[in-house]
Amino acid sequence: MQDTPFCLRVGQLHPYTMSDSNTTEFTNPSTFILLGIPGLEAAHVWISIPFCTMYIIAVLGNFTILFIVKSEPSLHVPMYYFLCMLAVTDLVVSTSILPKMLSIFWFKSREIDFSACLTQLYFIHCFTGMESGIFVTMGLDRYVAICHPLRHSTILTNPRVAKMGLAVVLRSAILALPYPFLVRQWPYCRTNIIPQTFCTHIFVVSLACTDTRISSYYGLFVLLCVMGLDGIFIAVSYTVILRAIFCLPTKDARIKTFGTCISHLSAILTFYIPGLFSSLTYRFGQNVPLHFHVLIGNMSLLVPPMLNPIIYGVRTKQMRDRLLRFITLKETNVFPWCSGSQTELRAGDMVLGRIP
Repeated sequence: MQDTPFCLRVGQLHPYTMSDSNTTEFTNPSTFILLGIPGLEAAHVWISIPFCTMYIIAVLGNFTILFIVKSEPSLHVPMYYFLCMLAVTDLVVSTSILPKMLSIFWFKSREIDFSACLTQLYFIHCFTGMESGIFVTMGLDRYVAICHPLRHSTILTNPRVAKMGLAVVLRSAILALPYPFLVRQWPYCRTNIIPQTFCTHIFVVSLACTDTRISSYYGLFVLLCVMGLDGIFIAVSYTVILRAIFCLPTKDARIKTFGTCISHLSAILTFYIPGLFSSLTYRFGQNVPLHFHVLIGNMSLLVPPMLNPIIYGVRTKQMRDRLLRFITLKETNVFPWCSGSQTELRAGDMVLGRIP
């Protein structure tokens, strides 16, 4: 079991830790203490700058996607419905961790109420699982669009898209629901200090002073059901897609068709690689400094919400064109003399000397 060594390692990090002889159990501690980034406390204010920048970009980018899709009727198709779900999920994930993180970095407000910790834990696990499911639905949309283009509108009808979205939401909500109940039932002793900037199941359970194999087994079960199965579905769908692309008659057609998948593949890699790297370094990187574990964990939750709007905004022609039209319209409204005939009229007035 890794729980006891981890608990002892936490106890060596911070003077708030109780001695090992004090094993008084408290089933529901009133608060947990989030250390932030252990070992880098002096640099917390500087570290907050890139994290805050990533959050601002994520909020602006995802709200822009939601606004563009809502205001453009031609984008009311399954791909962009799933993209809106992804944007909402990214907003919830980043918002669930960053306010408390900034309060730790800026105001040294390290305490978090036990119930608030469980709520944050639930939202993180629920919406990261939901994001993984959304990538599966987007992969299915790409598969139908490329392998059965003439039947796309009949296969992915609006009611069917709504059912797929509801299934993704319900699956994640139900699978994440046992996490806070399992955490609540364990007795805690020695310490209530979490060497992180947010609460997650694996960190909170590691502080329990009892056999937590049920939580460990359930966490592994959810990991296999969500990330494992979703990864398999995505891999299978893109294997079939790539086979269909390579069967196209011309090189230009292959490149153009593959280009429509680049955004989705980039977003998938952005989501899975940091999360997988964080999980592997925590489980097998015993010699890796603790602050590196914490930084990677934060990056795995903040980088995808920031990059997804950029990836889809830059790579998706419809999104890019609609955004450019919106910006151009705004400029025309603010500077009406910059449009068409009014520009020519103003130029004529300058030639005639009417405008100095």
